Amino acid sequence: MESQATSGGDALTVPSELESALRLRTVQYFITKRPWLDLYGVHVRPVAPFGSTSSKPHFDPALIHRSLPDELLFEVFARMLPYDLGRAACVCRKWRYTVRNPVFWRNACLKAWQTAGVIENYRILQSKYDGSWRKMWLLRSRVRTDGLYVSRNTYIRAGIAEWKITNPVHIVCYFRYIRFYPSGRFLYKNSSQKLKDVAKYMNFKASKADSVYRGTYTLSMLDDKIEAAVLYPGTRPTVLRIRLRLRGTTIGANNRMDLLSLVTSGVNDDEVSSTEEDILGVVENWTDDETHNPDIPAVSHKRGMTPFVFVPFEEVDQSVLNLPPEKMDYFVPG
Repeated sequence: MESQATSGGDALTVPSELESALRLRTVQYFITKRPWLDLYGVHVRPVAPFGSTSSKPHFDPALIHRSLPDELLFEVFARMLPYDLGRAACVCRKWRYTVRNPVFWRNACLKAWQTAGVIENYRILQSKYDGSWRKMWLLRSRVRTDGLYVSRNTYIRAGIAEWKITNPVHIVCYFRYIRFYPSGRFLYKNSSQKLKDVAKYMNFKASKADSVYRGTYTLSMLDDKIEAAVLYPGTRPTVLRIRLRLRGTTIGANNRMDLLSLVTSGVNDDEVSSTEEDILGVVENWTDDETHNPDIPAVSHKRGMTPFVFVPFEEVDQSVLNLPPEKMDYFVPG
């Protein structure tokens, strides 16, 4: 009996306050926290529209709206691309009404059609789009400058195998890449490299080893056709004349281009030295079989005419166009 009492006296006694705290901590470990349950029964008041003249006081329950003044929100939206503005308009009602501010869409339109001039853009705005810059952005044809237009082409090449009855065949895949700029210039590259690799150096800082060629283009608002020309320099200068038709899978997308014609012709040395930056002005009125160098005949290409698909820069790494031919032998642009 004495030994039991002694052992009982040596046992560690836990205070009642500490014991209750340990139990509470154990319960919190096993129970999942659900903070969204506190939102039950909370009614969110509607946000006043942009430019509203209502005299009723309005309290915005959203934390970001209470912390971020409207002036700073306006500055953030003013630095966003038009397609990012469209995504921001889907966040909440207040952002939707804020994004409808015509200032954002006016800047986007004047930048997209800067070659037409400010006066011409204002005239088109009043005559065709009822003075709405946002409507003009959605309905007027334009080339997209926030990514690359890609044309994926494949063909079958017969192989040679010795001591076999049947010869193997190989699927060869190559791409045509085009990047447009609002100033009327564009970059062109014909390569078998994948999209995610080409997008890294598809700019005006590319070296000669990258084989990125510069050209000029014009867009016709009557039939949505694009006339473009690229000059291949060298001992025998060659000009590549491209005719495209712009279209979109949805309104305002402008994410497809049909390749109507692709012609290579020769140019003389005087034309190359005098108009290297504006080669389109030299060959704009040429016929399909016209060439100014008898050693280089005009050739109208019939292969590799797959339509172009637009890929934004933020999607180049995840695009299906990066798949090898063994995983995607044929691609339907749509």
